[in-house]
Amino acid sequence: MANLIVLDDASEWPSKVGGADVVAARDYLADSQISRGRGYRVFNLCKSYRYQTTGYYVSLLATARGHRPLPDVSTMLDFTSRNFVRLVTDDVEAVIQRSLGKLSSNAFELSIYFGRNVAKRHDALSRTLFNLFPAPLLRASFVRTRGRPWQLQRIRPIPYGEIPESHYGSLLDSMEAHFGRRQRARPRFATGYDLAILVDKEEKDPPSNAGALRHFAAAAKDVGFSVETLTKEDYGRIAEFDALFIRATTRANHYTYRFARRAAVEGLAVIDDPDSIIRCTNKVYLAELMQRRRIPTPPTFLVHRDNREQVGKSLGYPVVLKRPDSAFSAGVEKADDPASLETAVKKFLETSDLVVAQAFLPTQFDWRVGTLGGQPLFVCRYYMAGGHWQIYHHGAKRTISGDADTLPVEEAPEAVVQVALKAANAIGAGLYGVDVKERDGKYYVIEVNDNPNLDSGVEDQVLGKELYLRIMGHMMGLVRARKNGPGNG
Repeated sequence: MANLIVLDDASEWPSKVGGADVVAARDYLADSQISRGRGYRVFNLCKSYRYQTTGYYVSLLATARGHRPLPDVSTMLDFTSRNFVRLVTDDVEAVIQRSLGKLSSNAFELSIYFGRNVAKRHDALSRTLFNLFPAPLLRASFVRTRGRPWQLQRIRPIPYGEIPESHYGSLLDSMEAHFGRRQRARPRFATGYDLAILVDKEEKDPPSNAGALRHFAAAAKDVGFSVETLTKEDYGRIAEFDALFIRATTRANHYTYRFARRAAVEGLAVIDDPDSIIRCTNKVYLAELMQRRRIPTPPTFLVHRDNREQVGKSLGYPVVLKRPDSAFSAGVEKADDPASLETAVKKFLETSDLVVAQAFLPTQFDWRVGTLGGQPLFVCRYYMAGGHWQIYHHGAKRTISGDADTLPVEEAPEAVVQVALKAANAIGAGLYGVDVKERDGKYYVIEVNDNPNLDSGVEDQVLGKELYLRIMGHMMGLVRARKNGPGNG
């Protein structure tokens, strides 16, 4: 992928930069050879990004041409928002305090060149802000008042002309480091499309084990993708890709959602898409949706502070309480009597105004039906952990899970597949795992997971490598539909 540095006046650039060509903005906008080129990464260093300026049009037309602009138009518009700085999360606040805590002054300006600062001690903060506000050249202003921590007051893109001459060497080093990242080798018969797989290397129970991630990467290359693994540090690179496949446990108030949302805005094919993350990771939403779509679930009660006394009367005992954003059996408790119910309800209502309560349906195993694009993909049986009522038993020292087996879709009970499809299709057309309980010949949907487990040796027992090829082939289809849809030639 070729790198283009675009400035209002190319003669202003002091020297060559390894790994990039310098182009005048007028040439980028008007040169037909450039406009027809494919695979450009466009680093827009124009003097202004204001609406309908030359700099604005450089990024706007780069997007229309299928190039990868930095910044893109959505980022430019974000900078004009009065609420823009509110995007800074608690995680960023901690980085700010670590980076600036030893300063004696009460005001500080940080210059960020391609995610770096002249002083290496501020590199972590620079990289974090660059990931949140991806633009090549940034200046962040911080203030603190007596007794209060440092606060980000303003962040804005800066034109090349505002960079002090003493910083030129650092700027060039940062640019060459950025351009010099390992280039992704394209597979044979490559389409020119790039796939990012987002993982969390620190996650104890990731949705895919190492073997599955290797199979996904191999399958992606087989269908024509160039593949790279990303972590949460790589937020600023999303626009470099055509597709994002999330293999880290998702939550709405979480970096995984920000990745998905940003990717969707950039026009990438995304699994899990942001709407599915919002819908599936909140059990209150799922409970309401299943009821309205008349999809069978265990008897369910939405608990709040004013009706907590009615839970036991409505559902009986035992009753299962679920924190709305629970995952992998964490945040789920079983109450066997009024006292334990009151304790659990009180605890859960401390963090959420609504809690889901369901009648307890004891079973030897739960069905898991994987669906993709509205069709069944795999069917598993997840058995309860030994001596426990859930699939996962989160002990003090380690988590224990029950056994699992996978069977061909056509050998699974048709009723379990159909109720799972109905539930999944109520969410969307993505990749889902639907949990179903079977009781007295009836099937009840427990939940729809947007980020289903896909582990080597478990969910792929029947399809083997074909499982990964189907998912990656589906992603390639999404990319082609976006690239070649109406208005895209």
